[in-house]
Amino acid sequence: MNTSIRLTPELVDELTAHEAVVSLDYPLSNATTFRLGGLCPVFVDCPNVPSLLHAWPLLLRHGYAPRLIGGGSNLLISDAGLNEIVVRYVERISDFKREDQIVTVSAGTQLDDLARQTAAWGLDGLVVCSGIPGTVGGAIAGNAGAFGQQMGDTLVDIRVIDSDGNVKIRLANELGFSYRRSNLQESGDVIVSARFALSPARVTELQARREEILALRAEKHPDWRTTPTAGSFFKNIAPTSNADRRQAAGWYLEQAGAMAMRVGGARCFERHANIVIVEPGGTARDVKQLTENMAAAVKEKFGLVLEPEVKALGTFV
Repeated sequence: MNTSIRLTPELVDELTAHEAVVSLDYPLSNATTFRLGGLCPVFVDCPNVPSLLHAWPLLLRHGYAPRLIGGGSNLLISDAGLNEIVVRYVERISDFKREDQIVTVSAGTQLDDLARQTAAWGLDGLVVCSGIPGTVGGAIAGNAGAFGQQMGDTLVDIRVIDSDGNVKIRLANELGFSYRRSNLQESGDVIVSARFALSPARVTELQARREEILALRAEKHPDWRTTPTAGSFFKNIAPTSNADRRQAAGWYLEQAGAMAMRVGGARCFERHANIVIVEPGGTARDVKQLTENMAAAVKEKFGLVLEPEVKALGTFV
């Protein structure tokens, strides 16, 4: 591991004075739900909005190009790790507030916490996110969703730190939302907080729907808190016309024989062909090779190219 990136003691002191926690040679396996990944030379943990608003511009001013992560639920980090500064922004305590039907939430808040709270407030629009791991910021950047709804559907605007370290507001219609993507993935903007416009509904109905969604996820998905996984690995198949709906990638994977595939400690979850789990001793390279094999099988059988939903970071050899 190249550990040439180091912070001066003075810079570390300035970061930690504003609640960030700085670790050297940090194992990134502790920062992803796959529980995989080698070391990074500097890891800056920001537990709230003030710490992020201080740490990110500070690192930029000192000439660093940090990488931001949230809950790590959509990442596959190489066994060799990352030779860069990694900043994690996850709130220690969920941070949201309501003004009528507008909900403001910090980007480091857990997405499921937001779904739970808005249901309890009798506000519809985000309950479909129940049980989805990761933070609100990551969900917005990747336009996460379920059951035909996506984050961009109810988003009003976001507060971001831009690539120059300035704080600004970006409207939802500026973010180029499409299926599982936004232009935030290329812009370099770091989401600090977001506002959503939701619809009033009966609390009992929303909470019943939430419980139904959680039960459905428990039936088909492994528990990411106990089983190393990143959930659905590939995006669903784009429709061939405007009249069609997206088709589940899992069906094509199952038909192509993915359920029987294994590489080292990586294999498909027994109840879902589009979910990869990692057994003890498994590596990021195992996951990378397995998912390449899975995509190749679908390409050979159906002529379809699967696009990963999980982002691979680092060098895989």
